[in-house]
Amino acid sequence: MTDPILYRKRLIPEECVLLKDDTIVYRDAQIIVTAWNSLKPRMDLHHGCSCYYLAEGIKVSRFCKEDGSMLYWYCDIVDYDYNKDTDTYIVTDLLADVIVYPDGFVKVVDLDELVTAREAGLLSDEMLKKSLLRLNRLLETIYEGAFDKLLAPLATI
Repeated sequence: MTDPILYRKRLIPEECVLLKDDTIVYRDAQIIVTAWNSLKPRMDLHHGCSCYYLAEGIKVSRFCKEDGSMLYWYCDIVDYDYNKDTDTYIVTDLLADVIVYPDGFVKVVDLDELVTAREAGLLSDEMLKKSLLRLNRLLETIYEGAFDKLLAPLATI
């Protein structure tokens, strides 16, 4: 398989960015694994890697400092549109996120953005439903002790 074209689409703030500098590390019908440098430099976040679980609608990312040490795992709830003719994915951030810290602490963030996006007409009822159901499945995976299975594709990066 050749490398697909990846876009990251956000609803808040509204933007669609070509991830032209992301390196595709692995790809099959179920996942896409990438390595990347931070788009907007920050004092803490320097680079990382991500695994897009296409059927599950989640993206699990390892966020790292410049020295390579891990900050935390950042899990985005996403949806995607795929154009087979151009081999292009537009990955839409469905706003709800989960952060898993190295000590195992789990934090759910940005749920307020779901309400803001729905009230502004940026998110349909169907997309809101997808976001919440995918968030619930991800949290069940974490609480059942199966999060390591989602991290496996990122272990060698």
